[in-house]
Amino acid sequence: MKLWGGRFTKETNRLVHNFNESISFDQKFYKQDIAGSIAHVTMLAKQGILSEKDKDAIIEGLKGIRRDLDSGALTITTESEDIHSFVEAELISRIGEAGKRLHTGRSRNDQVALDMRLYVRDEIDELDTLVKGLLTELLSLMEEHLHTYMPGFTHLQKAQPVTLSHHLGAYYEMFRRDRSRLSDIRRRMNYCPLGSGALAGTTYPLDRDYTASLLGFDGPTLNSMDSVSDRDYVIELLAALSMISMHLGRFSEEIIIWNSNEYQFVEMDDSYSTGSSIMPQKKNPDIAELIRGKSGRVYGALMSMLTVMKGIPLAYDKDLQEDKELTFDAIDTVKGCLLLFTGMISTMTFRKDVMEESAKKGFTNATDAADYLVNHGVPFRDAHGIIGQLVLLCIEKKKALDDLSLEEFRSVCPVFDQDIYDAISMKTCVEKRVTTGAPGAEAMKRVIEIYKKELAQ
Repeated sequence: MKLWGGRFTKETNRLVHNFNESISFDQKFYKQDIAGSIAHVTMLAKQGILSEKDKDAIIEGLKGIRRDLDSGALTITTESEDIHSFVEAELISRIGEAGKRLHTGRSRNDQVALDMRLYVRDEIDELDTLVKGLLTELLSLMEEHLHTYMPGFTHLQKAQPVTLSHHLGAYYEMFRRDRSRLSDIRRRMNYCPLGSGALAGTTYPLDRDYTASLLGFDGPTLNSMDSVSDRDYVIELLAALSMISMHLGRFSEEIIIWNSNEYQFVEMDDSYSTGSSIMPQKKNPDIAELIRGKSGRVYGALMSMLTVMKGIPLAYDKDLQEDKELTFDAIDTVKGCLLLFTGMISTMTFRKDVMEESAKKGFTNATDAADYLVNHGVPFRDAHGIIGQLVLLCIEKKKALDDLSLEEFRSVCPVFDQDIYDAISMKTCVEKRVTTGAPGAEAMKRVIEIYKKELAQ
């Protein structure tokens, strides 16, 4: 069934139908379409536009269609142009004449705008749950590794000692911002376009506030032309998904590096690794690599949607149909990545001894050694040069700073005393950093409490 056939004298060319149809992908939101229709006819009856008898028949018919689609008793056919025409045709076949009144006071333009908003809103809620699950797992690991010392890096060079808890906390902050962005998008998009008609509203006395409240919106949209052509919220979501993908990609890259033979900071669980068809010794971090690679796919959806929207005049244009497949794919991709990534990090083994040894061998306590001299009256610039000479000595003798004898320290600067060893131990270097945001355990505990309270809300 087509919703627009009266004007035409010829059947649509089959190639044109195949190119134009959207039911092959917009069937994904049949639940949202039916929910919108139920709210619409409820409002029509309240306003006296539809009889109570017709309203009840339509709602009962729509609920039956939803039940049958949920159970698989009813199959969506691709002969219909879109999910809206499929549902309406099925309704008419079930309840007869009353079903033809379903579309009173609305257009497919505001109907599809509503369905997309409802679908995106539902998906944002699911995404939020998945991001929250990842944050919960990260928080558990942060509590477990408050005293797991490791090198912190700049330029991929060992810089200063931190803890695994602190390192993971940096990613916690990223995903925390991602969750905040999803919340912002949901709040900003939560206005109901139904009742906007094709672009100029309708002469029927609709109660758009009532429809909005039935569907859980904060109110109706305020401009009918914008209502049917707005896809800003889709672009915002794709941008947020791109950010999530980027953060997952960064984290995956570090895990891949940490899993390498050169680092050996982590051991991937067998259930999240694969092997080689020719090299029996291989254990590859394929899941992390795939998650890293999927970011390009999500970025592509964002760029495609921005390109689609850049030249569309008001109001509705068929180009807008392109929003669905891009968005559906990006959402499904990111949801899958979040689920897999959370499982992967929850099963990884962190090799604490290797991490701490790496921090010692990378001169990450050099800054603390310089601070030691400053605290003993040596100007910082001189202290910087002295420690540089000691590092050269360590490289020559293949030692860490901690392994130098007191005589070796004093051969470069007589100020050093026995307390230098405590001053540059990994524990001292990390634990004395207690300002907010620093890696010391006391500072991290305060931050973890903040995160716990947020997750509990």
